Amino acid sequence: MPNLLNEISGLMAFVRTVEAGSFSAAARDLGTTPSAVSKGVARLEKKIGTRLFLRSTRALMLTQDGQLFFDRVAPLLRDLGASEEAIRSDIAPSGRLRISMPNEMAPLLLPRLFGSFAADYPNLHIEVGLTDRFVDLIREDYDVALRVGNSAPGDYMVRHLADLPMTIVGSPAFLKTWGNPATAEALAALPFARYALGGITQPMRLPDGRSFIPSGRVDCDSGTALIQAALSGLGAAYLLRCLVAKDLEGGRLVALATGFSFPSAPFSALHAFGGTVPLRVKLVCDFIAREAKAIAFI
Repeated sequence: MPNLLNEISGLMAFVRTVEAGSFSAAARDLGTTPSAVSKGVARLEKKIGTRLFLRSTRALMLTQDGQLFFDRVAPLLRDLGASEEAIRSDIAPSGRLRISMPNEMAPLLLPRLFGSFAADYPNLHIEVGLTDRFVDLIREDYDVALRVGNSAPGDYMVRHLADLPMTIVGSPAFLKTWGNPATAEALAALPFARYALGGITQPMRLPDGRSFIPSGRVDCDSGTALIQAALSGLGAAYLLRCLVAKDLEGGRLVALATGFSFPSAPFSALHAFGGTVPLRVKLVCDFIAREAKAIAFI
Protein backbone atom coordinates (compact mmCIF):
# COMPACT_ATOMS: atom_id res chain seq x y z
CA MET A 1 0.00 0.00 0.00
CA PRO A 2 1.53 3.36 -0.99
CA ASN A 3 2.34 5.95 1.67
CA LEU A 4 -0.39 8.60 1.48
CA LEU A 5 0.97 10.97 4.12
CA ASN A 6 2.18 13.33 1.39
CA GLU A 7 -1.17 13.26 -0.40
CA ILE A 8 -3.33 15.17 2.12
CA SER A 9 -4.33 17.77 -0.47
CA GLY A 10 -5.35 15.04 -2.93
CA LEU A 11 -7.26 13.17 -0.24
CA MET A 12 -9.14 16.34 0.72
CA ALA A 13 -9.88 17.06 -2.94
CA PHE A 14 -11.24 13.55 -3.39
CA VAL A 15 -13.43 13.58 -0.25
CA ARG A 16 -14.85 17.04 -0.93
CA THR A 17 -15.59 16.08 -4.55
CA VAL A 18 -17.59 13.08 -3.37
CA GLU A 19 -19.46 15.14 -0.76
CA ALA A 20 -20.09 18.14 -3.03
CA GLY A 21 -20.85 16.14 -6.20
CA SER A 22 -18.46 17.83 -8.63
CA PHE A 23 -14.96 19.24 -9.03
CA SER A 24 -16.41 22.76 -9.29
CA ALA A 25 -18.39 22.51 -6.06
CA ALA A 26 -15.42 20.97 -4.25
CA ALA A 27 -13.20 23.78 -5.51
CA ARG A 28 -15.56 26.40 -4.09
CA ASP A 29 -15.50 24.66 -0.72
CA LEU A 30 -11.70 24.35 -0.71
CA GLY A 31 -11.03 27.85 -2.06
CA THR A 32 -9.20 26.65 -5.16
CA THR A 33 -9.92 25.93 -8.85
CA PRO A 34 -11.70 22.95 -10.45
CA SER A 35 -8.52 22.22 -12.38
CA ALA A 36 -6.50 21.98 -9.16
CA VAL A 37 -9.06 19.65 -7.60
CA SER A 38 -9.14 17.44 -10.71
CA LYS A 39 -5.34 17.25 -10.83
CA GLY A 40 -5.18 16.44 -7.12
CA VAL A 41 -7.59 13.54 -7.58
CA ALA A 42 -5.67 12.34 -10.65
CA ARG A 43 -2.40 12.32 -8.68
CA LEU A 44 -4.11 10.37 -5.92
CA GLU A 45 -5.45 7.81 -8.42
CA LYS A 46 -1.97 7.39 -9.87
CA LYS A 47 -0.50 7.02 -6.37
CA ILE A 48 -2.87 4.25 -5.27
CA GLY A 49 -3.04 2.63 -8.70
CA THR A 50 -6.80 2.59 -9.20
CA ARG A 51 -9.51 4.77 -10.72
CA LEU A 52 -11.72 6.48 -8.13
CA PHE A 53 -14.15 8.23 -10.47
CA LEU A 54 -15.77 7.48 -13.82
CA ARG A 55 -15.69 10.78 -15.68
CA SER A 56 -17.74 12.03 -18.60
CA THR A 57 -18.76 15.46 -19.87
CA ARG A 58 -22.09 15.13 -18.05
CA ALA A 59 -21.45 13.04 -14.96
CA LEU A 60 -18.94 12.15 -12.30
CA MET A 61 -19.51 8.79 -10.62
CA LEU A 62 -17.62 6.87 -7.96
CA THR A 63 -16.18 3.51 -8.95
CA GLN A 64 -16.57 0.57 -6.59
CA ASP A 65 -12.97 1.08 -5.47
CA GLY A 66 -13.69 4.78 -5.07
CA GLN A 67 -16.63 4.06 -2.76
CA LEU A 68 -14.54 1.71 -0.62
CA PHE A 69 -11.72 4.26 -0.45
CA PHE A 70 -14.12 7.08 0.49
CA ASP A 71 -15.74 5.03 3.26
CA ARG A 72 -12.30 4.44 4.77
CA VAL A 73 -10.68 7.84 4.25
CA ALA A 74 -13.48 10.34 4.94
CA PRO A 75 -13.87 9.52 8.67
CA LEU A 76 -10.08 9.72 9.10
CA LEU A 77 -9.93 13.21 7.61
CA ARG A 78 -12.85 14.37 9.73
CA ASP A 79 -11.11 12.99 12.82
CA LEU A 80 -7.85 14.69 11.84
CA GLY A 81 -9.61 18.00 11.33
CA ALA A 82 -11.17 17.76 14.79
CA SER A 83 -7.93 16.90 16.62
CA GLU A 84 -6.51 20.40 17.13
CA GLU A 85 -9.85 21.79 18.27
CA ALA A 86 -10.32 18.94 20.73
CA ILE A 87 -6.83 19.51 22.22
CA ARG A 88 -7.15 23.31 22.40
CA SER A 89 -10.28 23.42 24.52
CA ASP A 90 -9.40 26.95 25.63
CA ILE A 91 -10.19 28.49 22.23
CA ALA A 92 -13.63 29.81 21.36
CA PRO A 93 -15.44 27.55 18.86
CA SER A 94 -15.55 28.93 15.34
CA GLY A 95 -16.25 27.84 11.78
CA ARG A 96 -19.26 26.00 10.44
CA LEU A 97 -21.60 23.86 12.55
CA ARG A 98 -24.00 21.85 10.38
CA ILE A 99 -26.93 20.18 12.17
CA SER A 100 -29.71 17.89 10.97
CA MET A 101 -32.91 17.59 13.01
CA PRO A 102 -36.46 16.28 12.51
CA ASN A 103 -39.00 18.77 11.17
CA GLU A 104 -41.34 18.43 14.14
CA MET A 105 -38.60 19.20 16.68
CA ALA A 106 -37.68 22.47 15.00
CA PRO A 107 -40.35 24.67 16.70
CA LEU A 108 -39.16 23.45 20.09
CA LEU A 109 -35.40 23.51 19.53
CA LEU A 110 -34.67 26.26 17.01
CA PRO A 111 -35.83 29.22 19.18
CA ARG A 112 -33.52 27.94 21.91
CA LEU A 113 -30.65 27.17 19.53
CA PHE A 114 -30.84 30.51 17.71
CA GLY A 115 -31.80 32.61 20.71
CA SER A 116 -29.29 31.31 23.27
CA PHE A 117 -26.62 29.03 21.80
CA ALA A 118 -25.94 31.22 18.75
CA ALA A 119 -25.64 34.28 20.99
CA ASP A 120 -23.14 32.54 23.26
CA TYR A 121 -20.90 31.52 20.34
CA PRO A 122 -20.89 34.36 17.80
CA ASN A 123 -17.98 32.93 15.79
CA LEU A 124 -19.96 29.86 14.75
CA HIS A 125 -21.70 29.77 11.38
CA ILE A 126 -24.74 27.58 12.02
CA GLU A 127 -26.46 25.59 9.27
CA VAL A 128 -29.62 23.62 10.04
CA GLY A 129 -31.23 20.99 7.79
CA LEU A 130 -34.75 19.83 8.65
CA THR A 131 -35.65 16.31 7.57
CA ASP A 132 -37.23 13.21 9.08
CA ARG A 133 -35.07 10.80 7.06
CA PHE A 134 -31.75 9.40 8.22
CA VAL A 135 -29.05 11.61 6.70
CA ASP A 136 -25.66 10.25 5.66
CA LEU A 137 -23.47 12.29 7.99
CA ILE A 138 -20.29 11.82 5.97
CA ARG A 139 -21.58 12.04 2.42
CA GLU A 140 -23.93 14.95 3.21
CA ASP A 141 -21.29 16.63 5.37
CA TYR A 142 -23.26 17.07 8.60
CA ASP A 143 -21.44 17.57 11.89
CA VAL A 144 -24.26 16.17 14.00
CA ALA A 145 -27.74 14.71 13.48
CA LEU A 146 -30.49 14.80 16.10
CA ARG A 147 -32.79 11.76 15.94
CA VAL A 148 -35.86 10.52 17.81
CA GLY A 149 -36.26 6.76 18.20
CA ASN A 150 -33.83 4.10 17.09
CA SER A 151 -30.53 5.40 15.79
CA ALA A 152 -29.66 5.34 12.12
CA PRO A 153 -27.66 2.45 10.69
CA GLY A 154 -24.00 3.15 10.14
CA ASP A 155 -20.74 3.41 12.03
CA TYR A 156 -21.72 6.51 14.00
CA MET A 157 -21.11 7.62 17.56
CA VAL A 158 -24.41 7.96 19.44
CA ARG A 159 -24.96 10.20 22.45
CA HIS A 160 -28.21 9.74 24.34
CA LEU A 161 -29.67 13.16 25.16
CA ALA A 162 -33.05 12.51 26.78
CA ASP A 163 -36.09 10.25 26.92
CA LEU A 164 -39.23 11.93 25.52
CA PRO A 165 -42.67 10.74 26.72
CA MET A 166 -45.14 9.45 24.12
CA THR A 167 -48.92 9.85 24.04
CA ILE A 168 -51.95 8.96 21.91
CA VAL A 169 -54.19 11.88 20.97
CA GLY A 170 -57.36 12.56 19.03
CA SER A 171 -59.71 15.45 18.43
CA PRO A 172 -62.69 16.01 20.76
CA ALA A 173 -65.01 14.93 17.92
CA PHE A 174 -62.97 11.75 17.46
CA LEU A 175 -63.26 10.97 21.17
CA LYS A 176 -67.03 11.51 21.05
CA THR A 177 -67.36 9.10 18.12
CA TRP A 178 -64.95 6.35 19.15
CA GLY A 179 -64.71 6.68 22.91
CA ASN A 180 -61.62 6.33 25.08
CA PRO A 181 -60.08 2.82 24.80
CA ALA A 182 -59.44 1.03 28.07
CA THR A 183 -58.06 -2.24 26.68
CA ALA A 184 -55.43 -3.22 24.14
CA GLU A 185 -58.16 -4.68 21.92
CA ALA A 186 -60.15 -1.44 21.97
CA LEU A 187 -57.01 0.55 21.21
CA ALA A 188 -56.16 -1.68 18.23
CA ALA A 189 -59.71 -1.19 16.89
CA LEU A 190 -59.30 2.61 16.61
CA PRO A 191 -58.59 4.20 13.22
CA PHE A 192 -55.19 5.91 13.29
CA ALA A 193 -53.33 8.51 11.36
CA ARG A 194 -50.45 6.12 10.80
CA TYR A 195 -46.73 6.80 10.80
CA ALA A 196 -45.30 5.36 7.57
CA LEU A 197 -41.56 5.41 6.94
CA GLY A 198 -40.41 4.63 3.43
CA GLY A 199 -43.92 3.45 2.60
CA ILE A 200 -43.92 0.96 5.49
CA THR A 201 -46.47 1.48 8.27
CA GLN A 202 -44.74 1.43 11.63
CA PRO A 203 -46.19 -0.83 14.34
CA MET A 204 -47.68 0.42 17.60
CA ARG A 205 -45.89 -1.07 20.58
CA LEU A 206 -47.84 -1.65 23.78
CA PRO A 207 -46.37 -1.39 27.29
CA ASP A 208 -46.50 -5.19 27.70
CA GLY A 209 -44.26 -5.70 24.65
CA ARG A 210 -47.00 -6.66 22.22
CA SER A 211 -47.42 -4.68 19.01
CA PHE A 212 -49.95 -4.24 16.22
CA ILE A 213 -50.18 -2.52 12.85
CA PRO A 214 -52.78 0.23 13.27
CA SER A 215 -55.60 0.58 10.77
CA GLY A 216 -56.48 3.90 9.17
CA ARG A 217 -56.80 5.75 5.90
CA VAL A 218 -54.17 8.44 6.46
CA ASP A 219 -50.44 7.66 6.28
CA CYS A 220 -47.84 10.32 7.14
CA ASP A 221 -44.05 10.37 7.28
CA SER A 222 -43.69 13.18 9.83
CA GLY A 223 -45.03 14.15 13.22
CA THR A 224 -46.18 17.49 11.84
CA ALA A 225 -48.50 15.77 9.37
CA LEU A 226 -49.77 13.33 12.02
CA ILE A 227 -50.74 16.25 14.27
CA GLN A 228 -52.73 17.89 11.49
CA ALA A 229 -54.51 14.63 10.71
CA ALA A 230 -55.43 14.20 14.38
CA LEU A 231 -56.65 17.82 14.63
CA SER A 232 -58.87 17.17 11.61
CA GLY A 233 -60.43 14.14 13.29
CA LEU A 234 -59.06 11.67 10.73
CA GLY A 235 -57.69 9.31 13.34
CA ALA A 236 -55.83 8.91 16.59
CA ALA A 237 -52.10 9.67 16.49
CA TYR A 238 -49.21 8.27 18.49
CA LEU A 239 -46.82 11.17 19.08
CA LEU A 240 -44.21 12.76 21.31
CA ARG A 241 -46.13 14.51 24.06
CA CYS A 242 -43.97 17.63 23.76
CA LEU A 243 -45.20 18.12 20.18
CA VAL A 244 -48.88 18.32 21.19
CA ALA A 245 -48.61 19.88 24.66
CA LYS A 246 -50.12 23.21 23.55
CA ASP A 247 -52.93 21.49 21.62
CA LEU A 248 -53.75 19.38 24.67
CA GLU A 249 -53.69 22.44 26.93
CA GLY A 250 -55.92 24.36 24.53
CA GLY A 251 -58.41 21.49 24.17
CA ARG A 252 -57.85 21.09 20.43
CA LEU A 253 -56.64 17.55 21.14
CA VAL A 254 -57.37 15.15 24.00
CA ALA A 255 -55.22 12.37 25.40
CA LEU A 256 -56.49 8.86 24.70
CA ALA A 257 -55.67 5.52 26.34
CA THR A 258 -54.45 7.31 29.46
CA GLY A 259 -54.53 4.05 31.37
CA PHE A 260 -51.57 2.79 29.34
CA SER A 261 -47.98 3.64 30.20
CA PHE A 262 -46.19 3.88 26.87
CA PRO A 263 -42.38 3.75 26.75
CA SER A 264 -40.54 7.00 26.14
CA ALA A 265 -38.71 7.60 22.86
CA PRO A 266 -34.92 8.04 23.02
CA PHE A 267 -33.63 11.36 21.69
CA SER A 268 -30.03 11.12 20.52
CA ALA A 269 -27.24 13.00 18.77
CA LEU A 270 -25.18 11.17 16.14
CA HIS A 271 -21.82 12.15 14.68
CA ALA A 272 -19.04 10.52 12.67
CA PHE A 273 -15.99 11.98 14.43
CA GLY A 274 -15.10 8.86 16.41
CA GLY A 275 -13.47 9.57 19.76
CA THR A 276 -12.11 12.99 18.76
CA VAL A 277 -15.17 15.21 18.98
CA PRO A 278 -14.78 18.84 17.84
CA LEU A 279 -15.51 21.40 20.53
CA ARG A 280 -18.37 22.89 18.51
CA VAL A 281 -20.08 19.48 18.35
CA LYS A 282 -19.58 18.77 22.05
CA LEU A 283 -20.96 22.19 23.01
CA VAL A 284 -24.09 21.93 20.87
CA CYS A 285 -24.76 18.40 22.14
CA ASP A 286 -24.40 19.58 25.74
CA PHE A 287 -26.80 22.44 25.01
CA ILE A 288 -29.40 20.28 23.27
CA ALA A 289 -29.21 17.71 26.09
CA ARG A 290 -30.10 20.40 28.65
CA GLU A 291 -32.91 21.77 26.51
CA ALA A 292 -34.27 18.29 25.68
CA LYS A 293 -34.63 17.45 29.36
CA ALA A 294 -36.73 20.61 29.78
CA ILE A 295 -38.80 19.73 26.70
CA ALA A 296 -39.48 16.25 28.10
CA PHE A 297 -41.45 17.80 30.96
CA ILE A 298 -43.57 20.13 28.82
